[in-house]
Amino acid sequence: MTGRAGEVFDTGRTVSDIESLLAADLPTGGVPVSEGDPATGEWTGTRGEGFRVAPLWESDALTGVYGREWNEAEEAAEANLALVVAELDQRWGTHRKVSMRVPLFRGQAGEPMPALFQSLCDLDCYGDLTVWGPTVTEGRWVAVSVNQCDGDAPMIMTAVVSQLPIIELSD
Repeated sequence: MTGRAGEVFDTGRTVSDIESLLAADLPTGGVPVSEGDPATGEWTGTRGEGFRVAPLWESDALTGVYGREWNEAEEAAEANLALVVAELDQRWGTHRKVSMRVPLFRGQAGEPMPALFQSLCDLDCYGDLTVWGPTVTEGRWVAVSVNQCDGDAPMIMTAVVSQLPIIELSD
């Protein structure tokens, strides 16, 4: 799924990866482009005008995992996200939530939406976003989420950095 497969979750590394993403140059033009590991083809990031999206962590695949074990895997992924959110709240203040409900339905209906949200939908990243912004780093916005694209796929924690505000889309 992603270039992060097999890595053990580490809060410090994850926050460091977010800070590196925040400090990196953002594209100033062009259509969104997803990038993959040259050897495996697994997703390593997406960039578009004014934003970047990157995987931070990937759980084990959940093929054949059901019931209590599946719930525990989901709870573990949410707990990892909570650790990252707590650390970023200390750095940037209280976060806010941005639902992916509207982009999900717009995507299903084939309706247009901002490139960042379209890219998240194209990546099956439908987890609600935990957002901070604007940050002191050039007024950029940061978001993290965790989700799963289908019942057997791994949980994936994703980061977004954007020059534009990351706000809830209207119905």
